[in-house]
Amino acid sequence: MKKLIRGLQEFQEHRFDEYRGLFEQLAHGQKPKVLFITCSDSRIVPNLLTQTEPGELFVVRNAGNIVPPYGAANGGEGATIEYAVHALGINQVVICGHSHCGAMKGLLKLNQLRESMPLVCQWLEHAAGTLRVLQDSYAHLEGEELIETAVAENILTQIDNLKTYPVIHSRLHQGKMKIHGWIYEFETGNVLSYDRSAHAFVPPSTQLVKDDDEGVILPGQYVNTSAPPVDAAVPSPVSAERSGSSGAPWLSQEQAKRIYQGNGLRR
Repeated sequence: MKKLIRGLQEFQEHRFDEYRGLFEQLAHGQKPKVLFITCSDSRIVPNLLTQTEPGELFVVRNAGNIVPPYGAANGGEGATIEYAVHALGINQVVICGHSHCGAMKGLLKLNQLRESMPLVCQWLEHAAGTLRVLQDSYAHLEGEELIETAVAENILTQIDNLKTYPVIHSRLHQGKMKIHGWIYEFETGNVLSYDRSAHAFVPPSTQLVKDDDEGVILPGQYVNTSAPPVDAAVPSPVSAERSGSSGAPWLSQEQAKRIYQGNGLRR
């Protein structure tokens, strides 16, 4: 605590004046451009990583950068996502995982957590889709290679979960939302971004062009720099009967089963 208190004093006596104008402006309201969903891990500092100022990122943090599927939990994640998109008008989302993720290590030994950390176990069940993919497709991996694969696959699982939210689905359907999947490597400082066409995480190479007047993202326009977007295409809406009893009737039956039943949701 002594270090924190000294830090407060340093901020108030020296650093605040550097940002005084910005904070006075932010006192009238916020207009962040990006919803940044990442892990609670203390080694991740989103504003440091992206070199952004206060007011530019709207951040959600939890163990494992997890997005519970719509209707699967009444936690703060869903409310924050809804507020970010509907109230703040955010049209860019980044889901950022990281190397050496403790949550993914826990996911790989989920049964061992049931007695010692039951709440952690229950939370990680929202990544059960990731675990199933690992069991079905990566049974030959072990150790660090398996953990790093879990980190990557979990980002894709959470993107799928994010798309179950009505407000996200609506924006995607209108071409007004883009979702990015990132992996941050602590030891190198590198960020890898998911490229759907290559089905791989690659060094960032493209970004969407912004409208000069309003900062609105224009669908289908790109320049060579920064992170490529995850393909935001969504399936055509399907009937609730076809998609099962999930909270997102636009999902295919296979998607709904994997996202909801795979996460242990009882409906």
